[in-house]
Amino acid sequence: MDKKRQIAIFTTASLPWMTGTAVNPLFRAAYLGKDGERIVTLVIPWLSLKDQKLVYPNNITFSSPAEQETYVRHWVDERTGFKSDFGILFYPGKFSLDKRSILAVGDISERIPDEKADIAILEEPEHLTWYHHGKRWKIKFRLVVGIVHTNYLEYVRREKNGRMQAFLLKYINNWVVSIYCHKVIRLSAATQDYPKSIICNVHGVNPKFLEIGKKKLEQQQNGIQAFTKGAYYIGKMVWSKGYKELLELLRDNQKELTGLEVDLYGTGEDSDQVQETAKRLELAVRVHPGRDHADLLFHDYKVFLNPSTTDVVCTTTAEALAMGKIVVCANHPSNEFFKQFPNCRTYDNGDGFVKLTRHALAEEPAQLTDAQRHELSWEAATERFLRVTELDQEFTRKLSKSPTKNFMSTSLGLSSSMEGASAYVHHVASGFEATRRIFGAIPKSLQPDEEQCKELGLPIPAVSGHDYLATEESKSSGVEG
Repeated sequence: MDKKRQIAIFTTASLPWMTGTAVNPLFRAAYLGKDGERIVTLVIPWLSLKDQKLVYPNNITFSSPAEQETYVRHWVDERTGFKSDFGILFYPGKFSLDKRSILAVGDISERIPDEKADIAILEEPEHLTWYHHGKRWKIKFRLVVGIVHTNYLEYVRREKNGRMQAFLLKYINNWVVSIYCHKVIRLSAATQDYPKSIICNVHGVNPKFLEIGKKKLEQQQNGIQAFTKGAYYIGKMVWSKGYKELLELLRDNQKELTGLEVDLYGTGEDSDQVQETAKRLELAVRVHPGRDHADLLFHDYKVFLNPSTTDVVCTTTAEALAMGKIVVCANHPSNEFFKQFPNCRTYDNGDGFVKLTRHALAEEPAQLTDAQRHELSWEAATERFLRVTELDQEFTRKLSKSPTKNFMSTSLGLSSSMEGASAYVHHVASGFEATRRIFGAIPKSLQPDEEQCKELGLPIPAVSGHDYLATEESKSSGVEG
C-alpha cells in the first residue's frame, strides 16, 4: 500500500479568536483529512493566560493546550457534521499589541519531527517567516506551500508614513516567501504579487450557511417570501473594514437613496465613531453590536452591502451568497471569484452603487443551482487546493533526511546559489535580539520562555553560545531584555 502523505498546516491564529486565519485553516485540515487518504496535522499558536485575555472573546481562556484542543474540535465537528480526523499540535506564540496579531516564538518547524516532515502548508507565509530563526523550511519539508490570506500592504498604506512602510514591507515579504516556499497560492489578485504565484480561491464557506441557503431556496420554490428585511452590513467595526467607504457612499447619495434603511453589525475599536457618523446621516442607518453571521437575525435580510477593498476574499460575502442573498460590492480584485454568481452585483462608482442597491431591494434573489452551491463549499475549495498544489501527484524532489538541527550543515550545500546565500543572511539577521527588535519582533521571542515550555511539554532551551552573543549584542546596543 502506498505511503500516505503527511501534511502539516501551520497558521497564525486559533479559535476562539474568530479570525480568518483561525477558521479557514481549521476547515482545510478537516476536509483534507476527511477521506482518510492523508495524515493531517494542524499546528496552531498557544498563548499564555495573559495574552489569551487580550485576544479571545467573551472571557474565554484555557488552562492547558488539551482544553483548547477539545474546544477547537467540538467547534469544527459541530459545523461540518462529521467527526474530524486530523491531529492538533501547538507552538508557542505571543500577542503583538501594535500589530494586533500573534507572532511565533522560536523555531516552530520543530513541532513536526524530521521523520514526519513531508508537506508543510504555511497559512500567511510572510507572517510566519518574518522572524523565523531555525531550520530552513524548504530543507526540512519536501514541499512547502504558502497561502497568502492578507493584503498587508493595503493595511500598512493607511498608517502614518504608510507608503514608505509598504515599500519596505513589499520587499521583505518577497524575500522571506521566496526563501521558504516552493509554491505560493494567492486567494485573489488583491494580495501582494509574488513571483511564480498562483491565484486561486482555496477557501469555502462554513456549511451552516449553505444549509440556511437551502431552507431559503425551499421557501422561494414554495412561493413563500423568503426575505422580509432590507439591507445590512456585518464586519469588524474598524474604518478599514469597509465602514468608511460605505458611510461615504450613503452620505454622498442620500437624496438618490431616500427611504433606504441599513443595519450595521460589528464590534471594534471604531464603534463609537461609526455610530456618531451614522447619526449625522439623513438616512436610517442603525448600528448594532457584532453577532454571528449565521444567527437567525440575519436570515431574512435580502441585500448585503459590502464596499470593503482591504479583504483578499471576503468571508462574509461568500456567506451571504451561500444564504441566497444579493450582494452589492465593489468591482475589485478581491471580489473576482464572486462574479460567477448571479446574485453578486459589482459597481465602479457611486452612481453604480445607487443603481445596484435600488434594483437589489426591488427584486428577488436568483435561486442558486446545486453546482453554484458546490462551488462555494469546502469540498470544492479542497478540490481546487489539491489541483493547484498537485499534492496527490508524486512529488519526486529528493531531500536529505538528516536529523541534524544545525542550520549551517543543511544550507552549506546551497551556499553557491543566490537563494541559499539569501536564506543564510536571513538566518543570521533573525538570530540577534537587536536586529529582531528593529524589524518589529516581540522582545525575547527567539526562544519560548520557561512557562510556555512547561505548558507545551517542550524542553527548556539552554542558553547557547549564539544566544549569549545575541543577549550581549542586545545589551551593547542599548536594548533592554
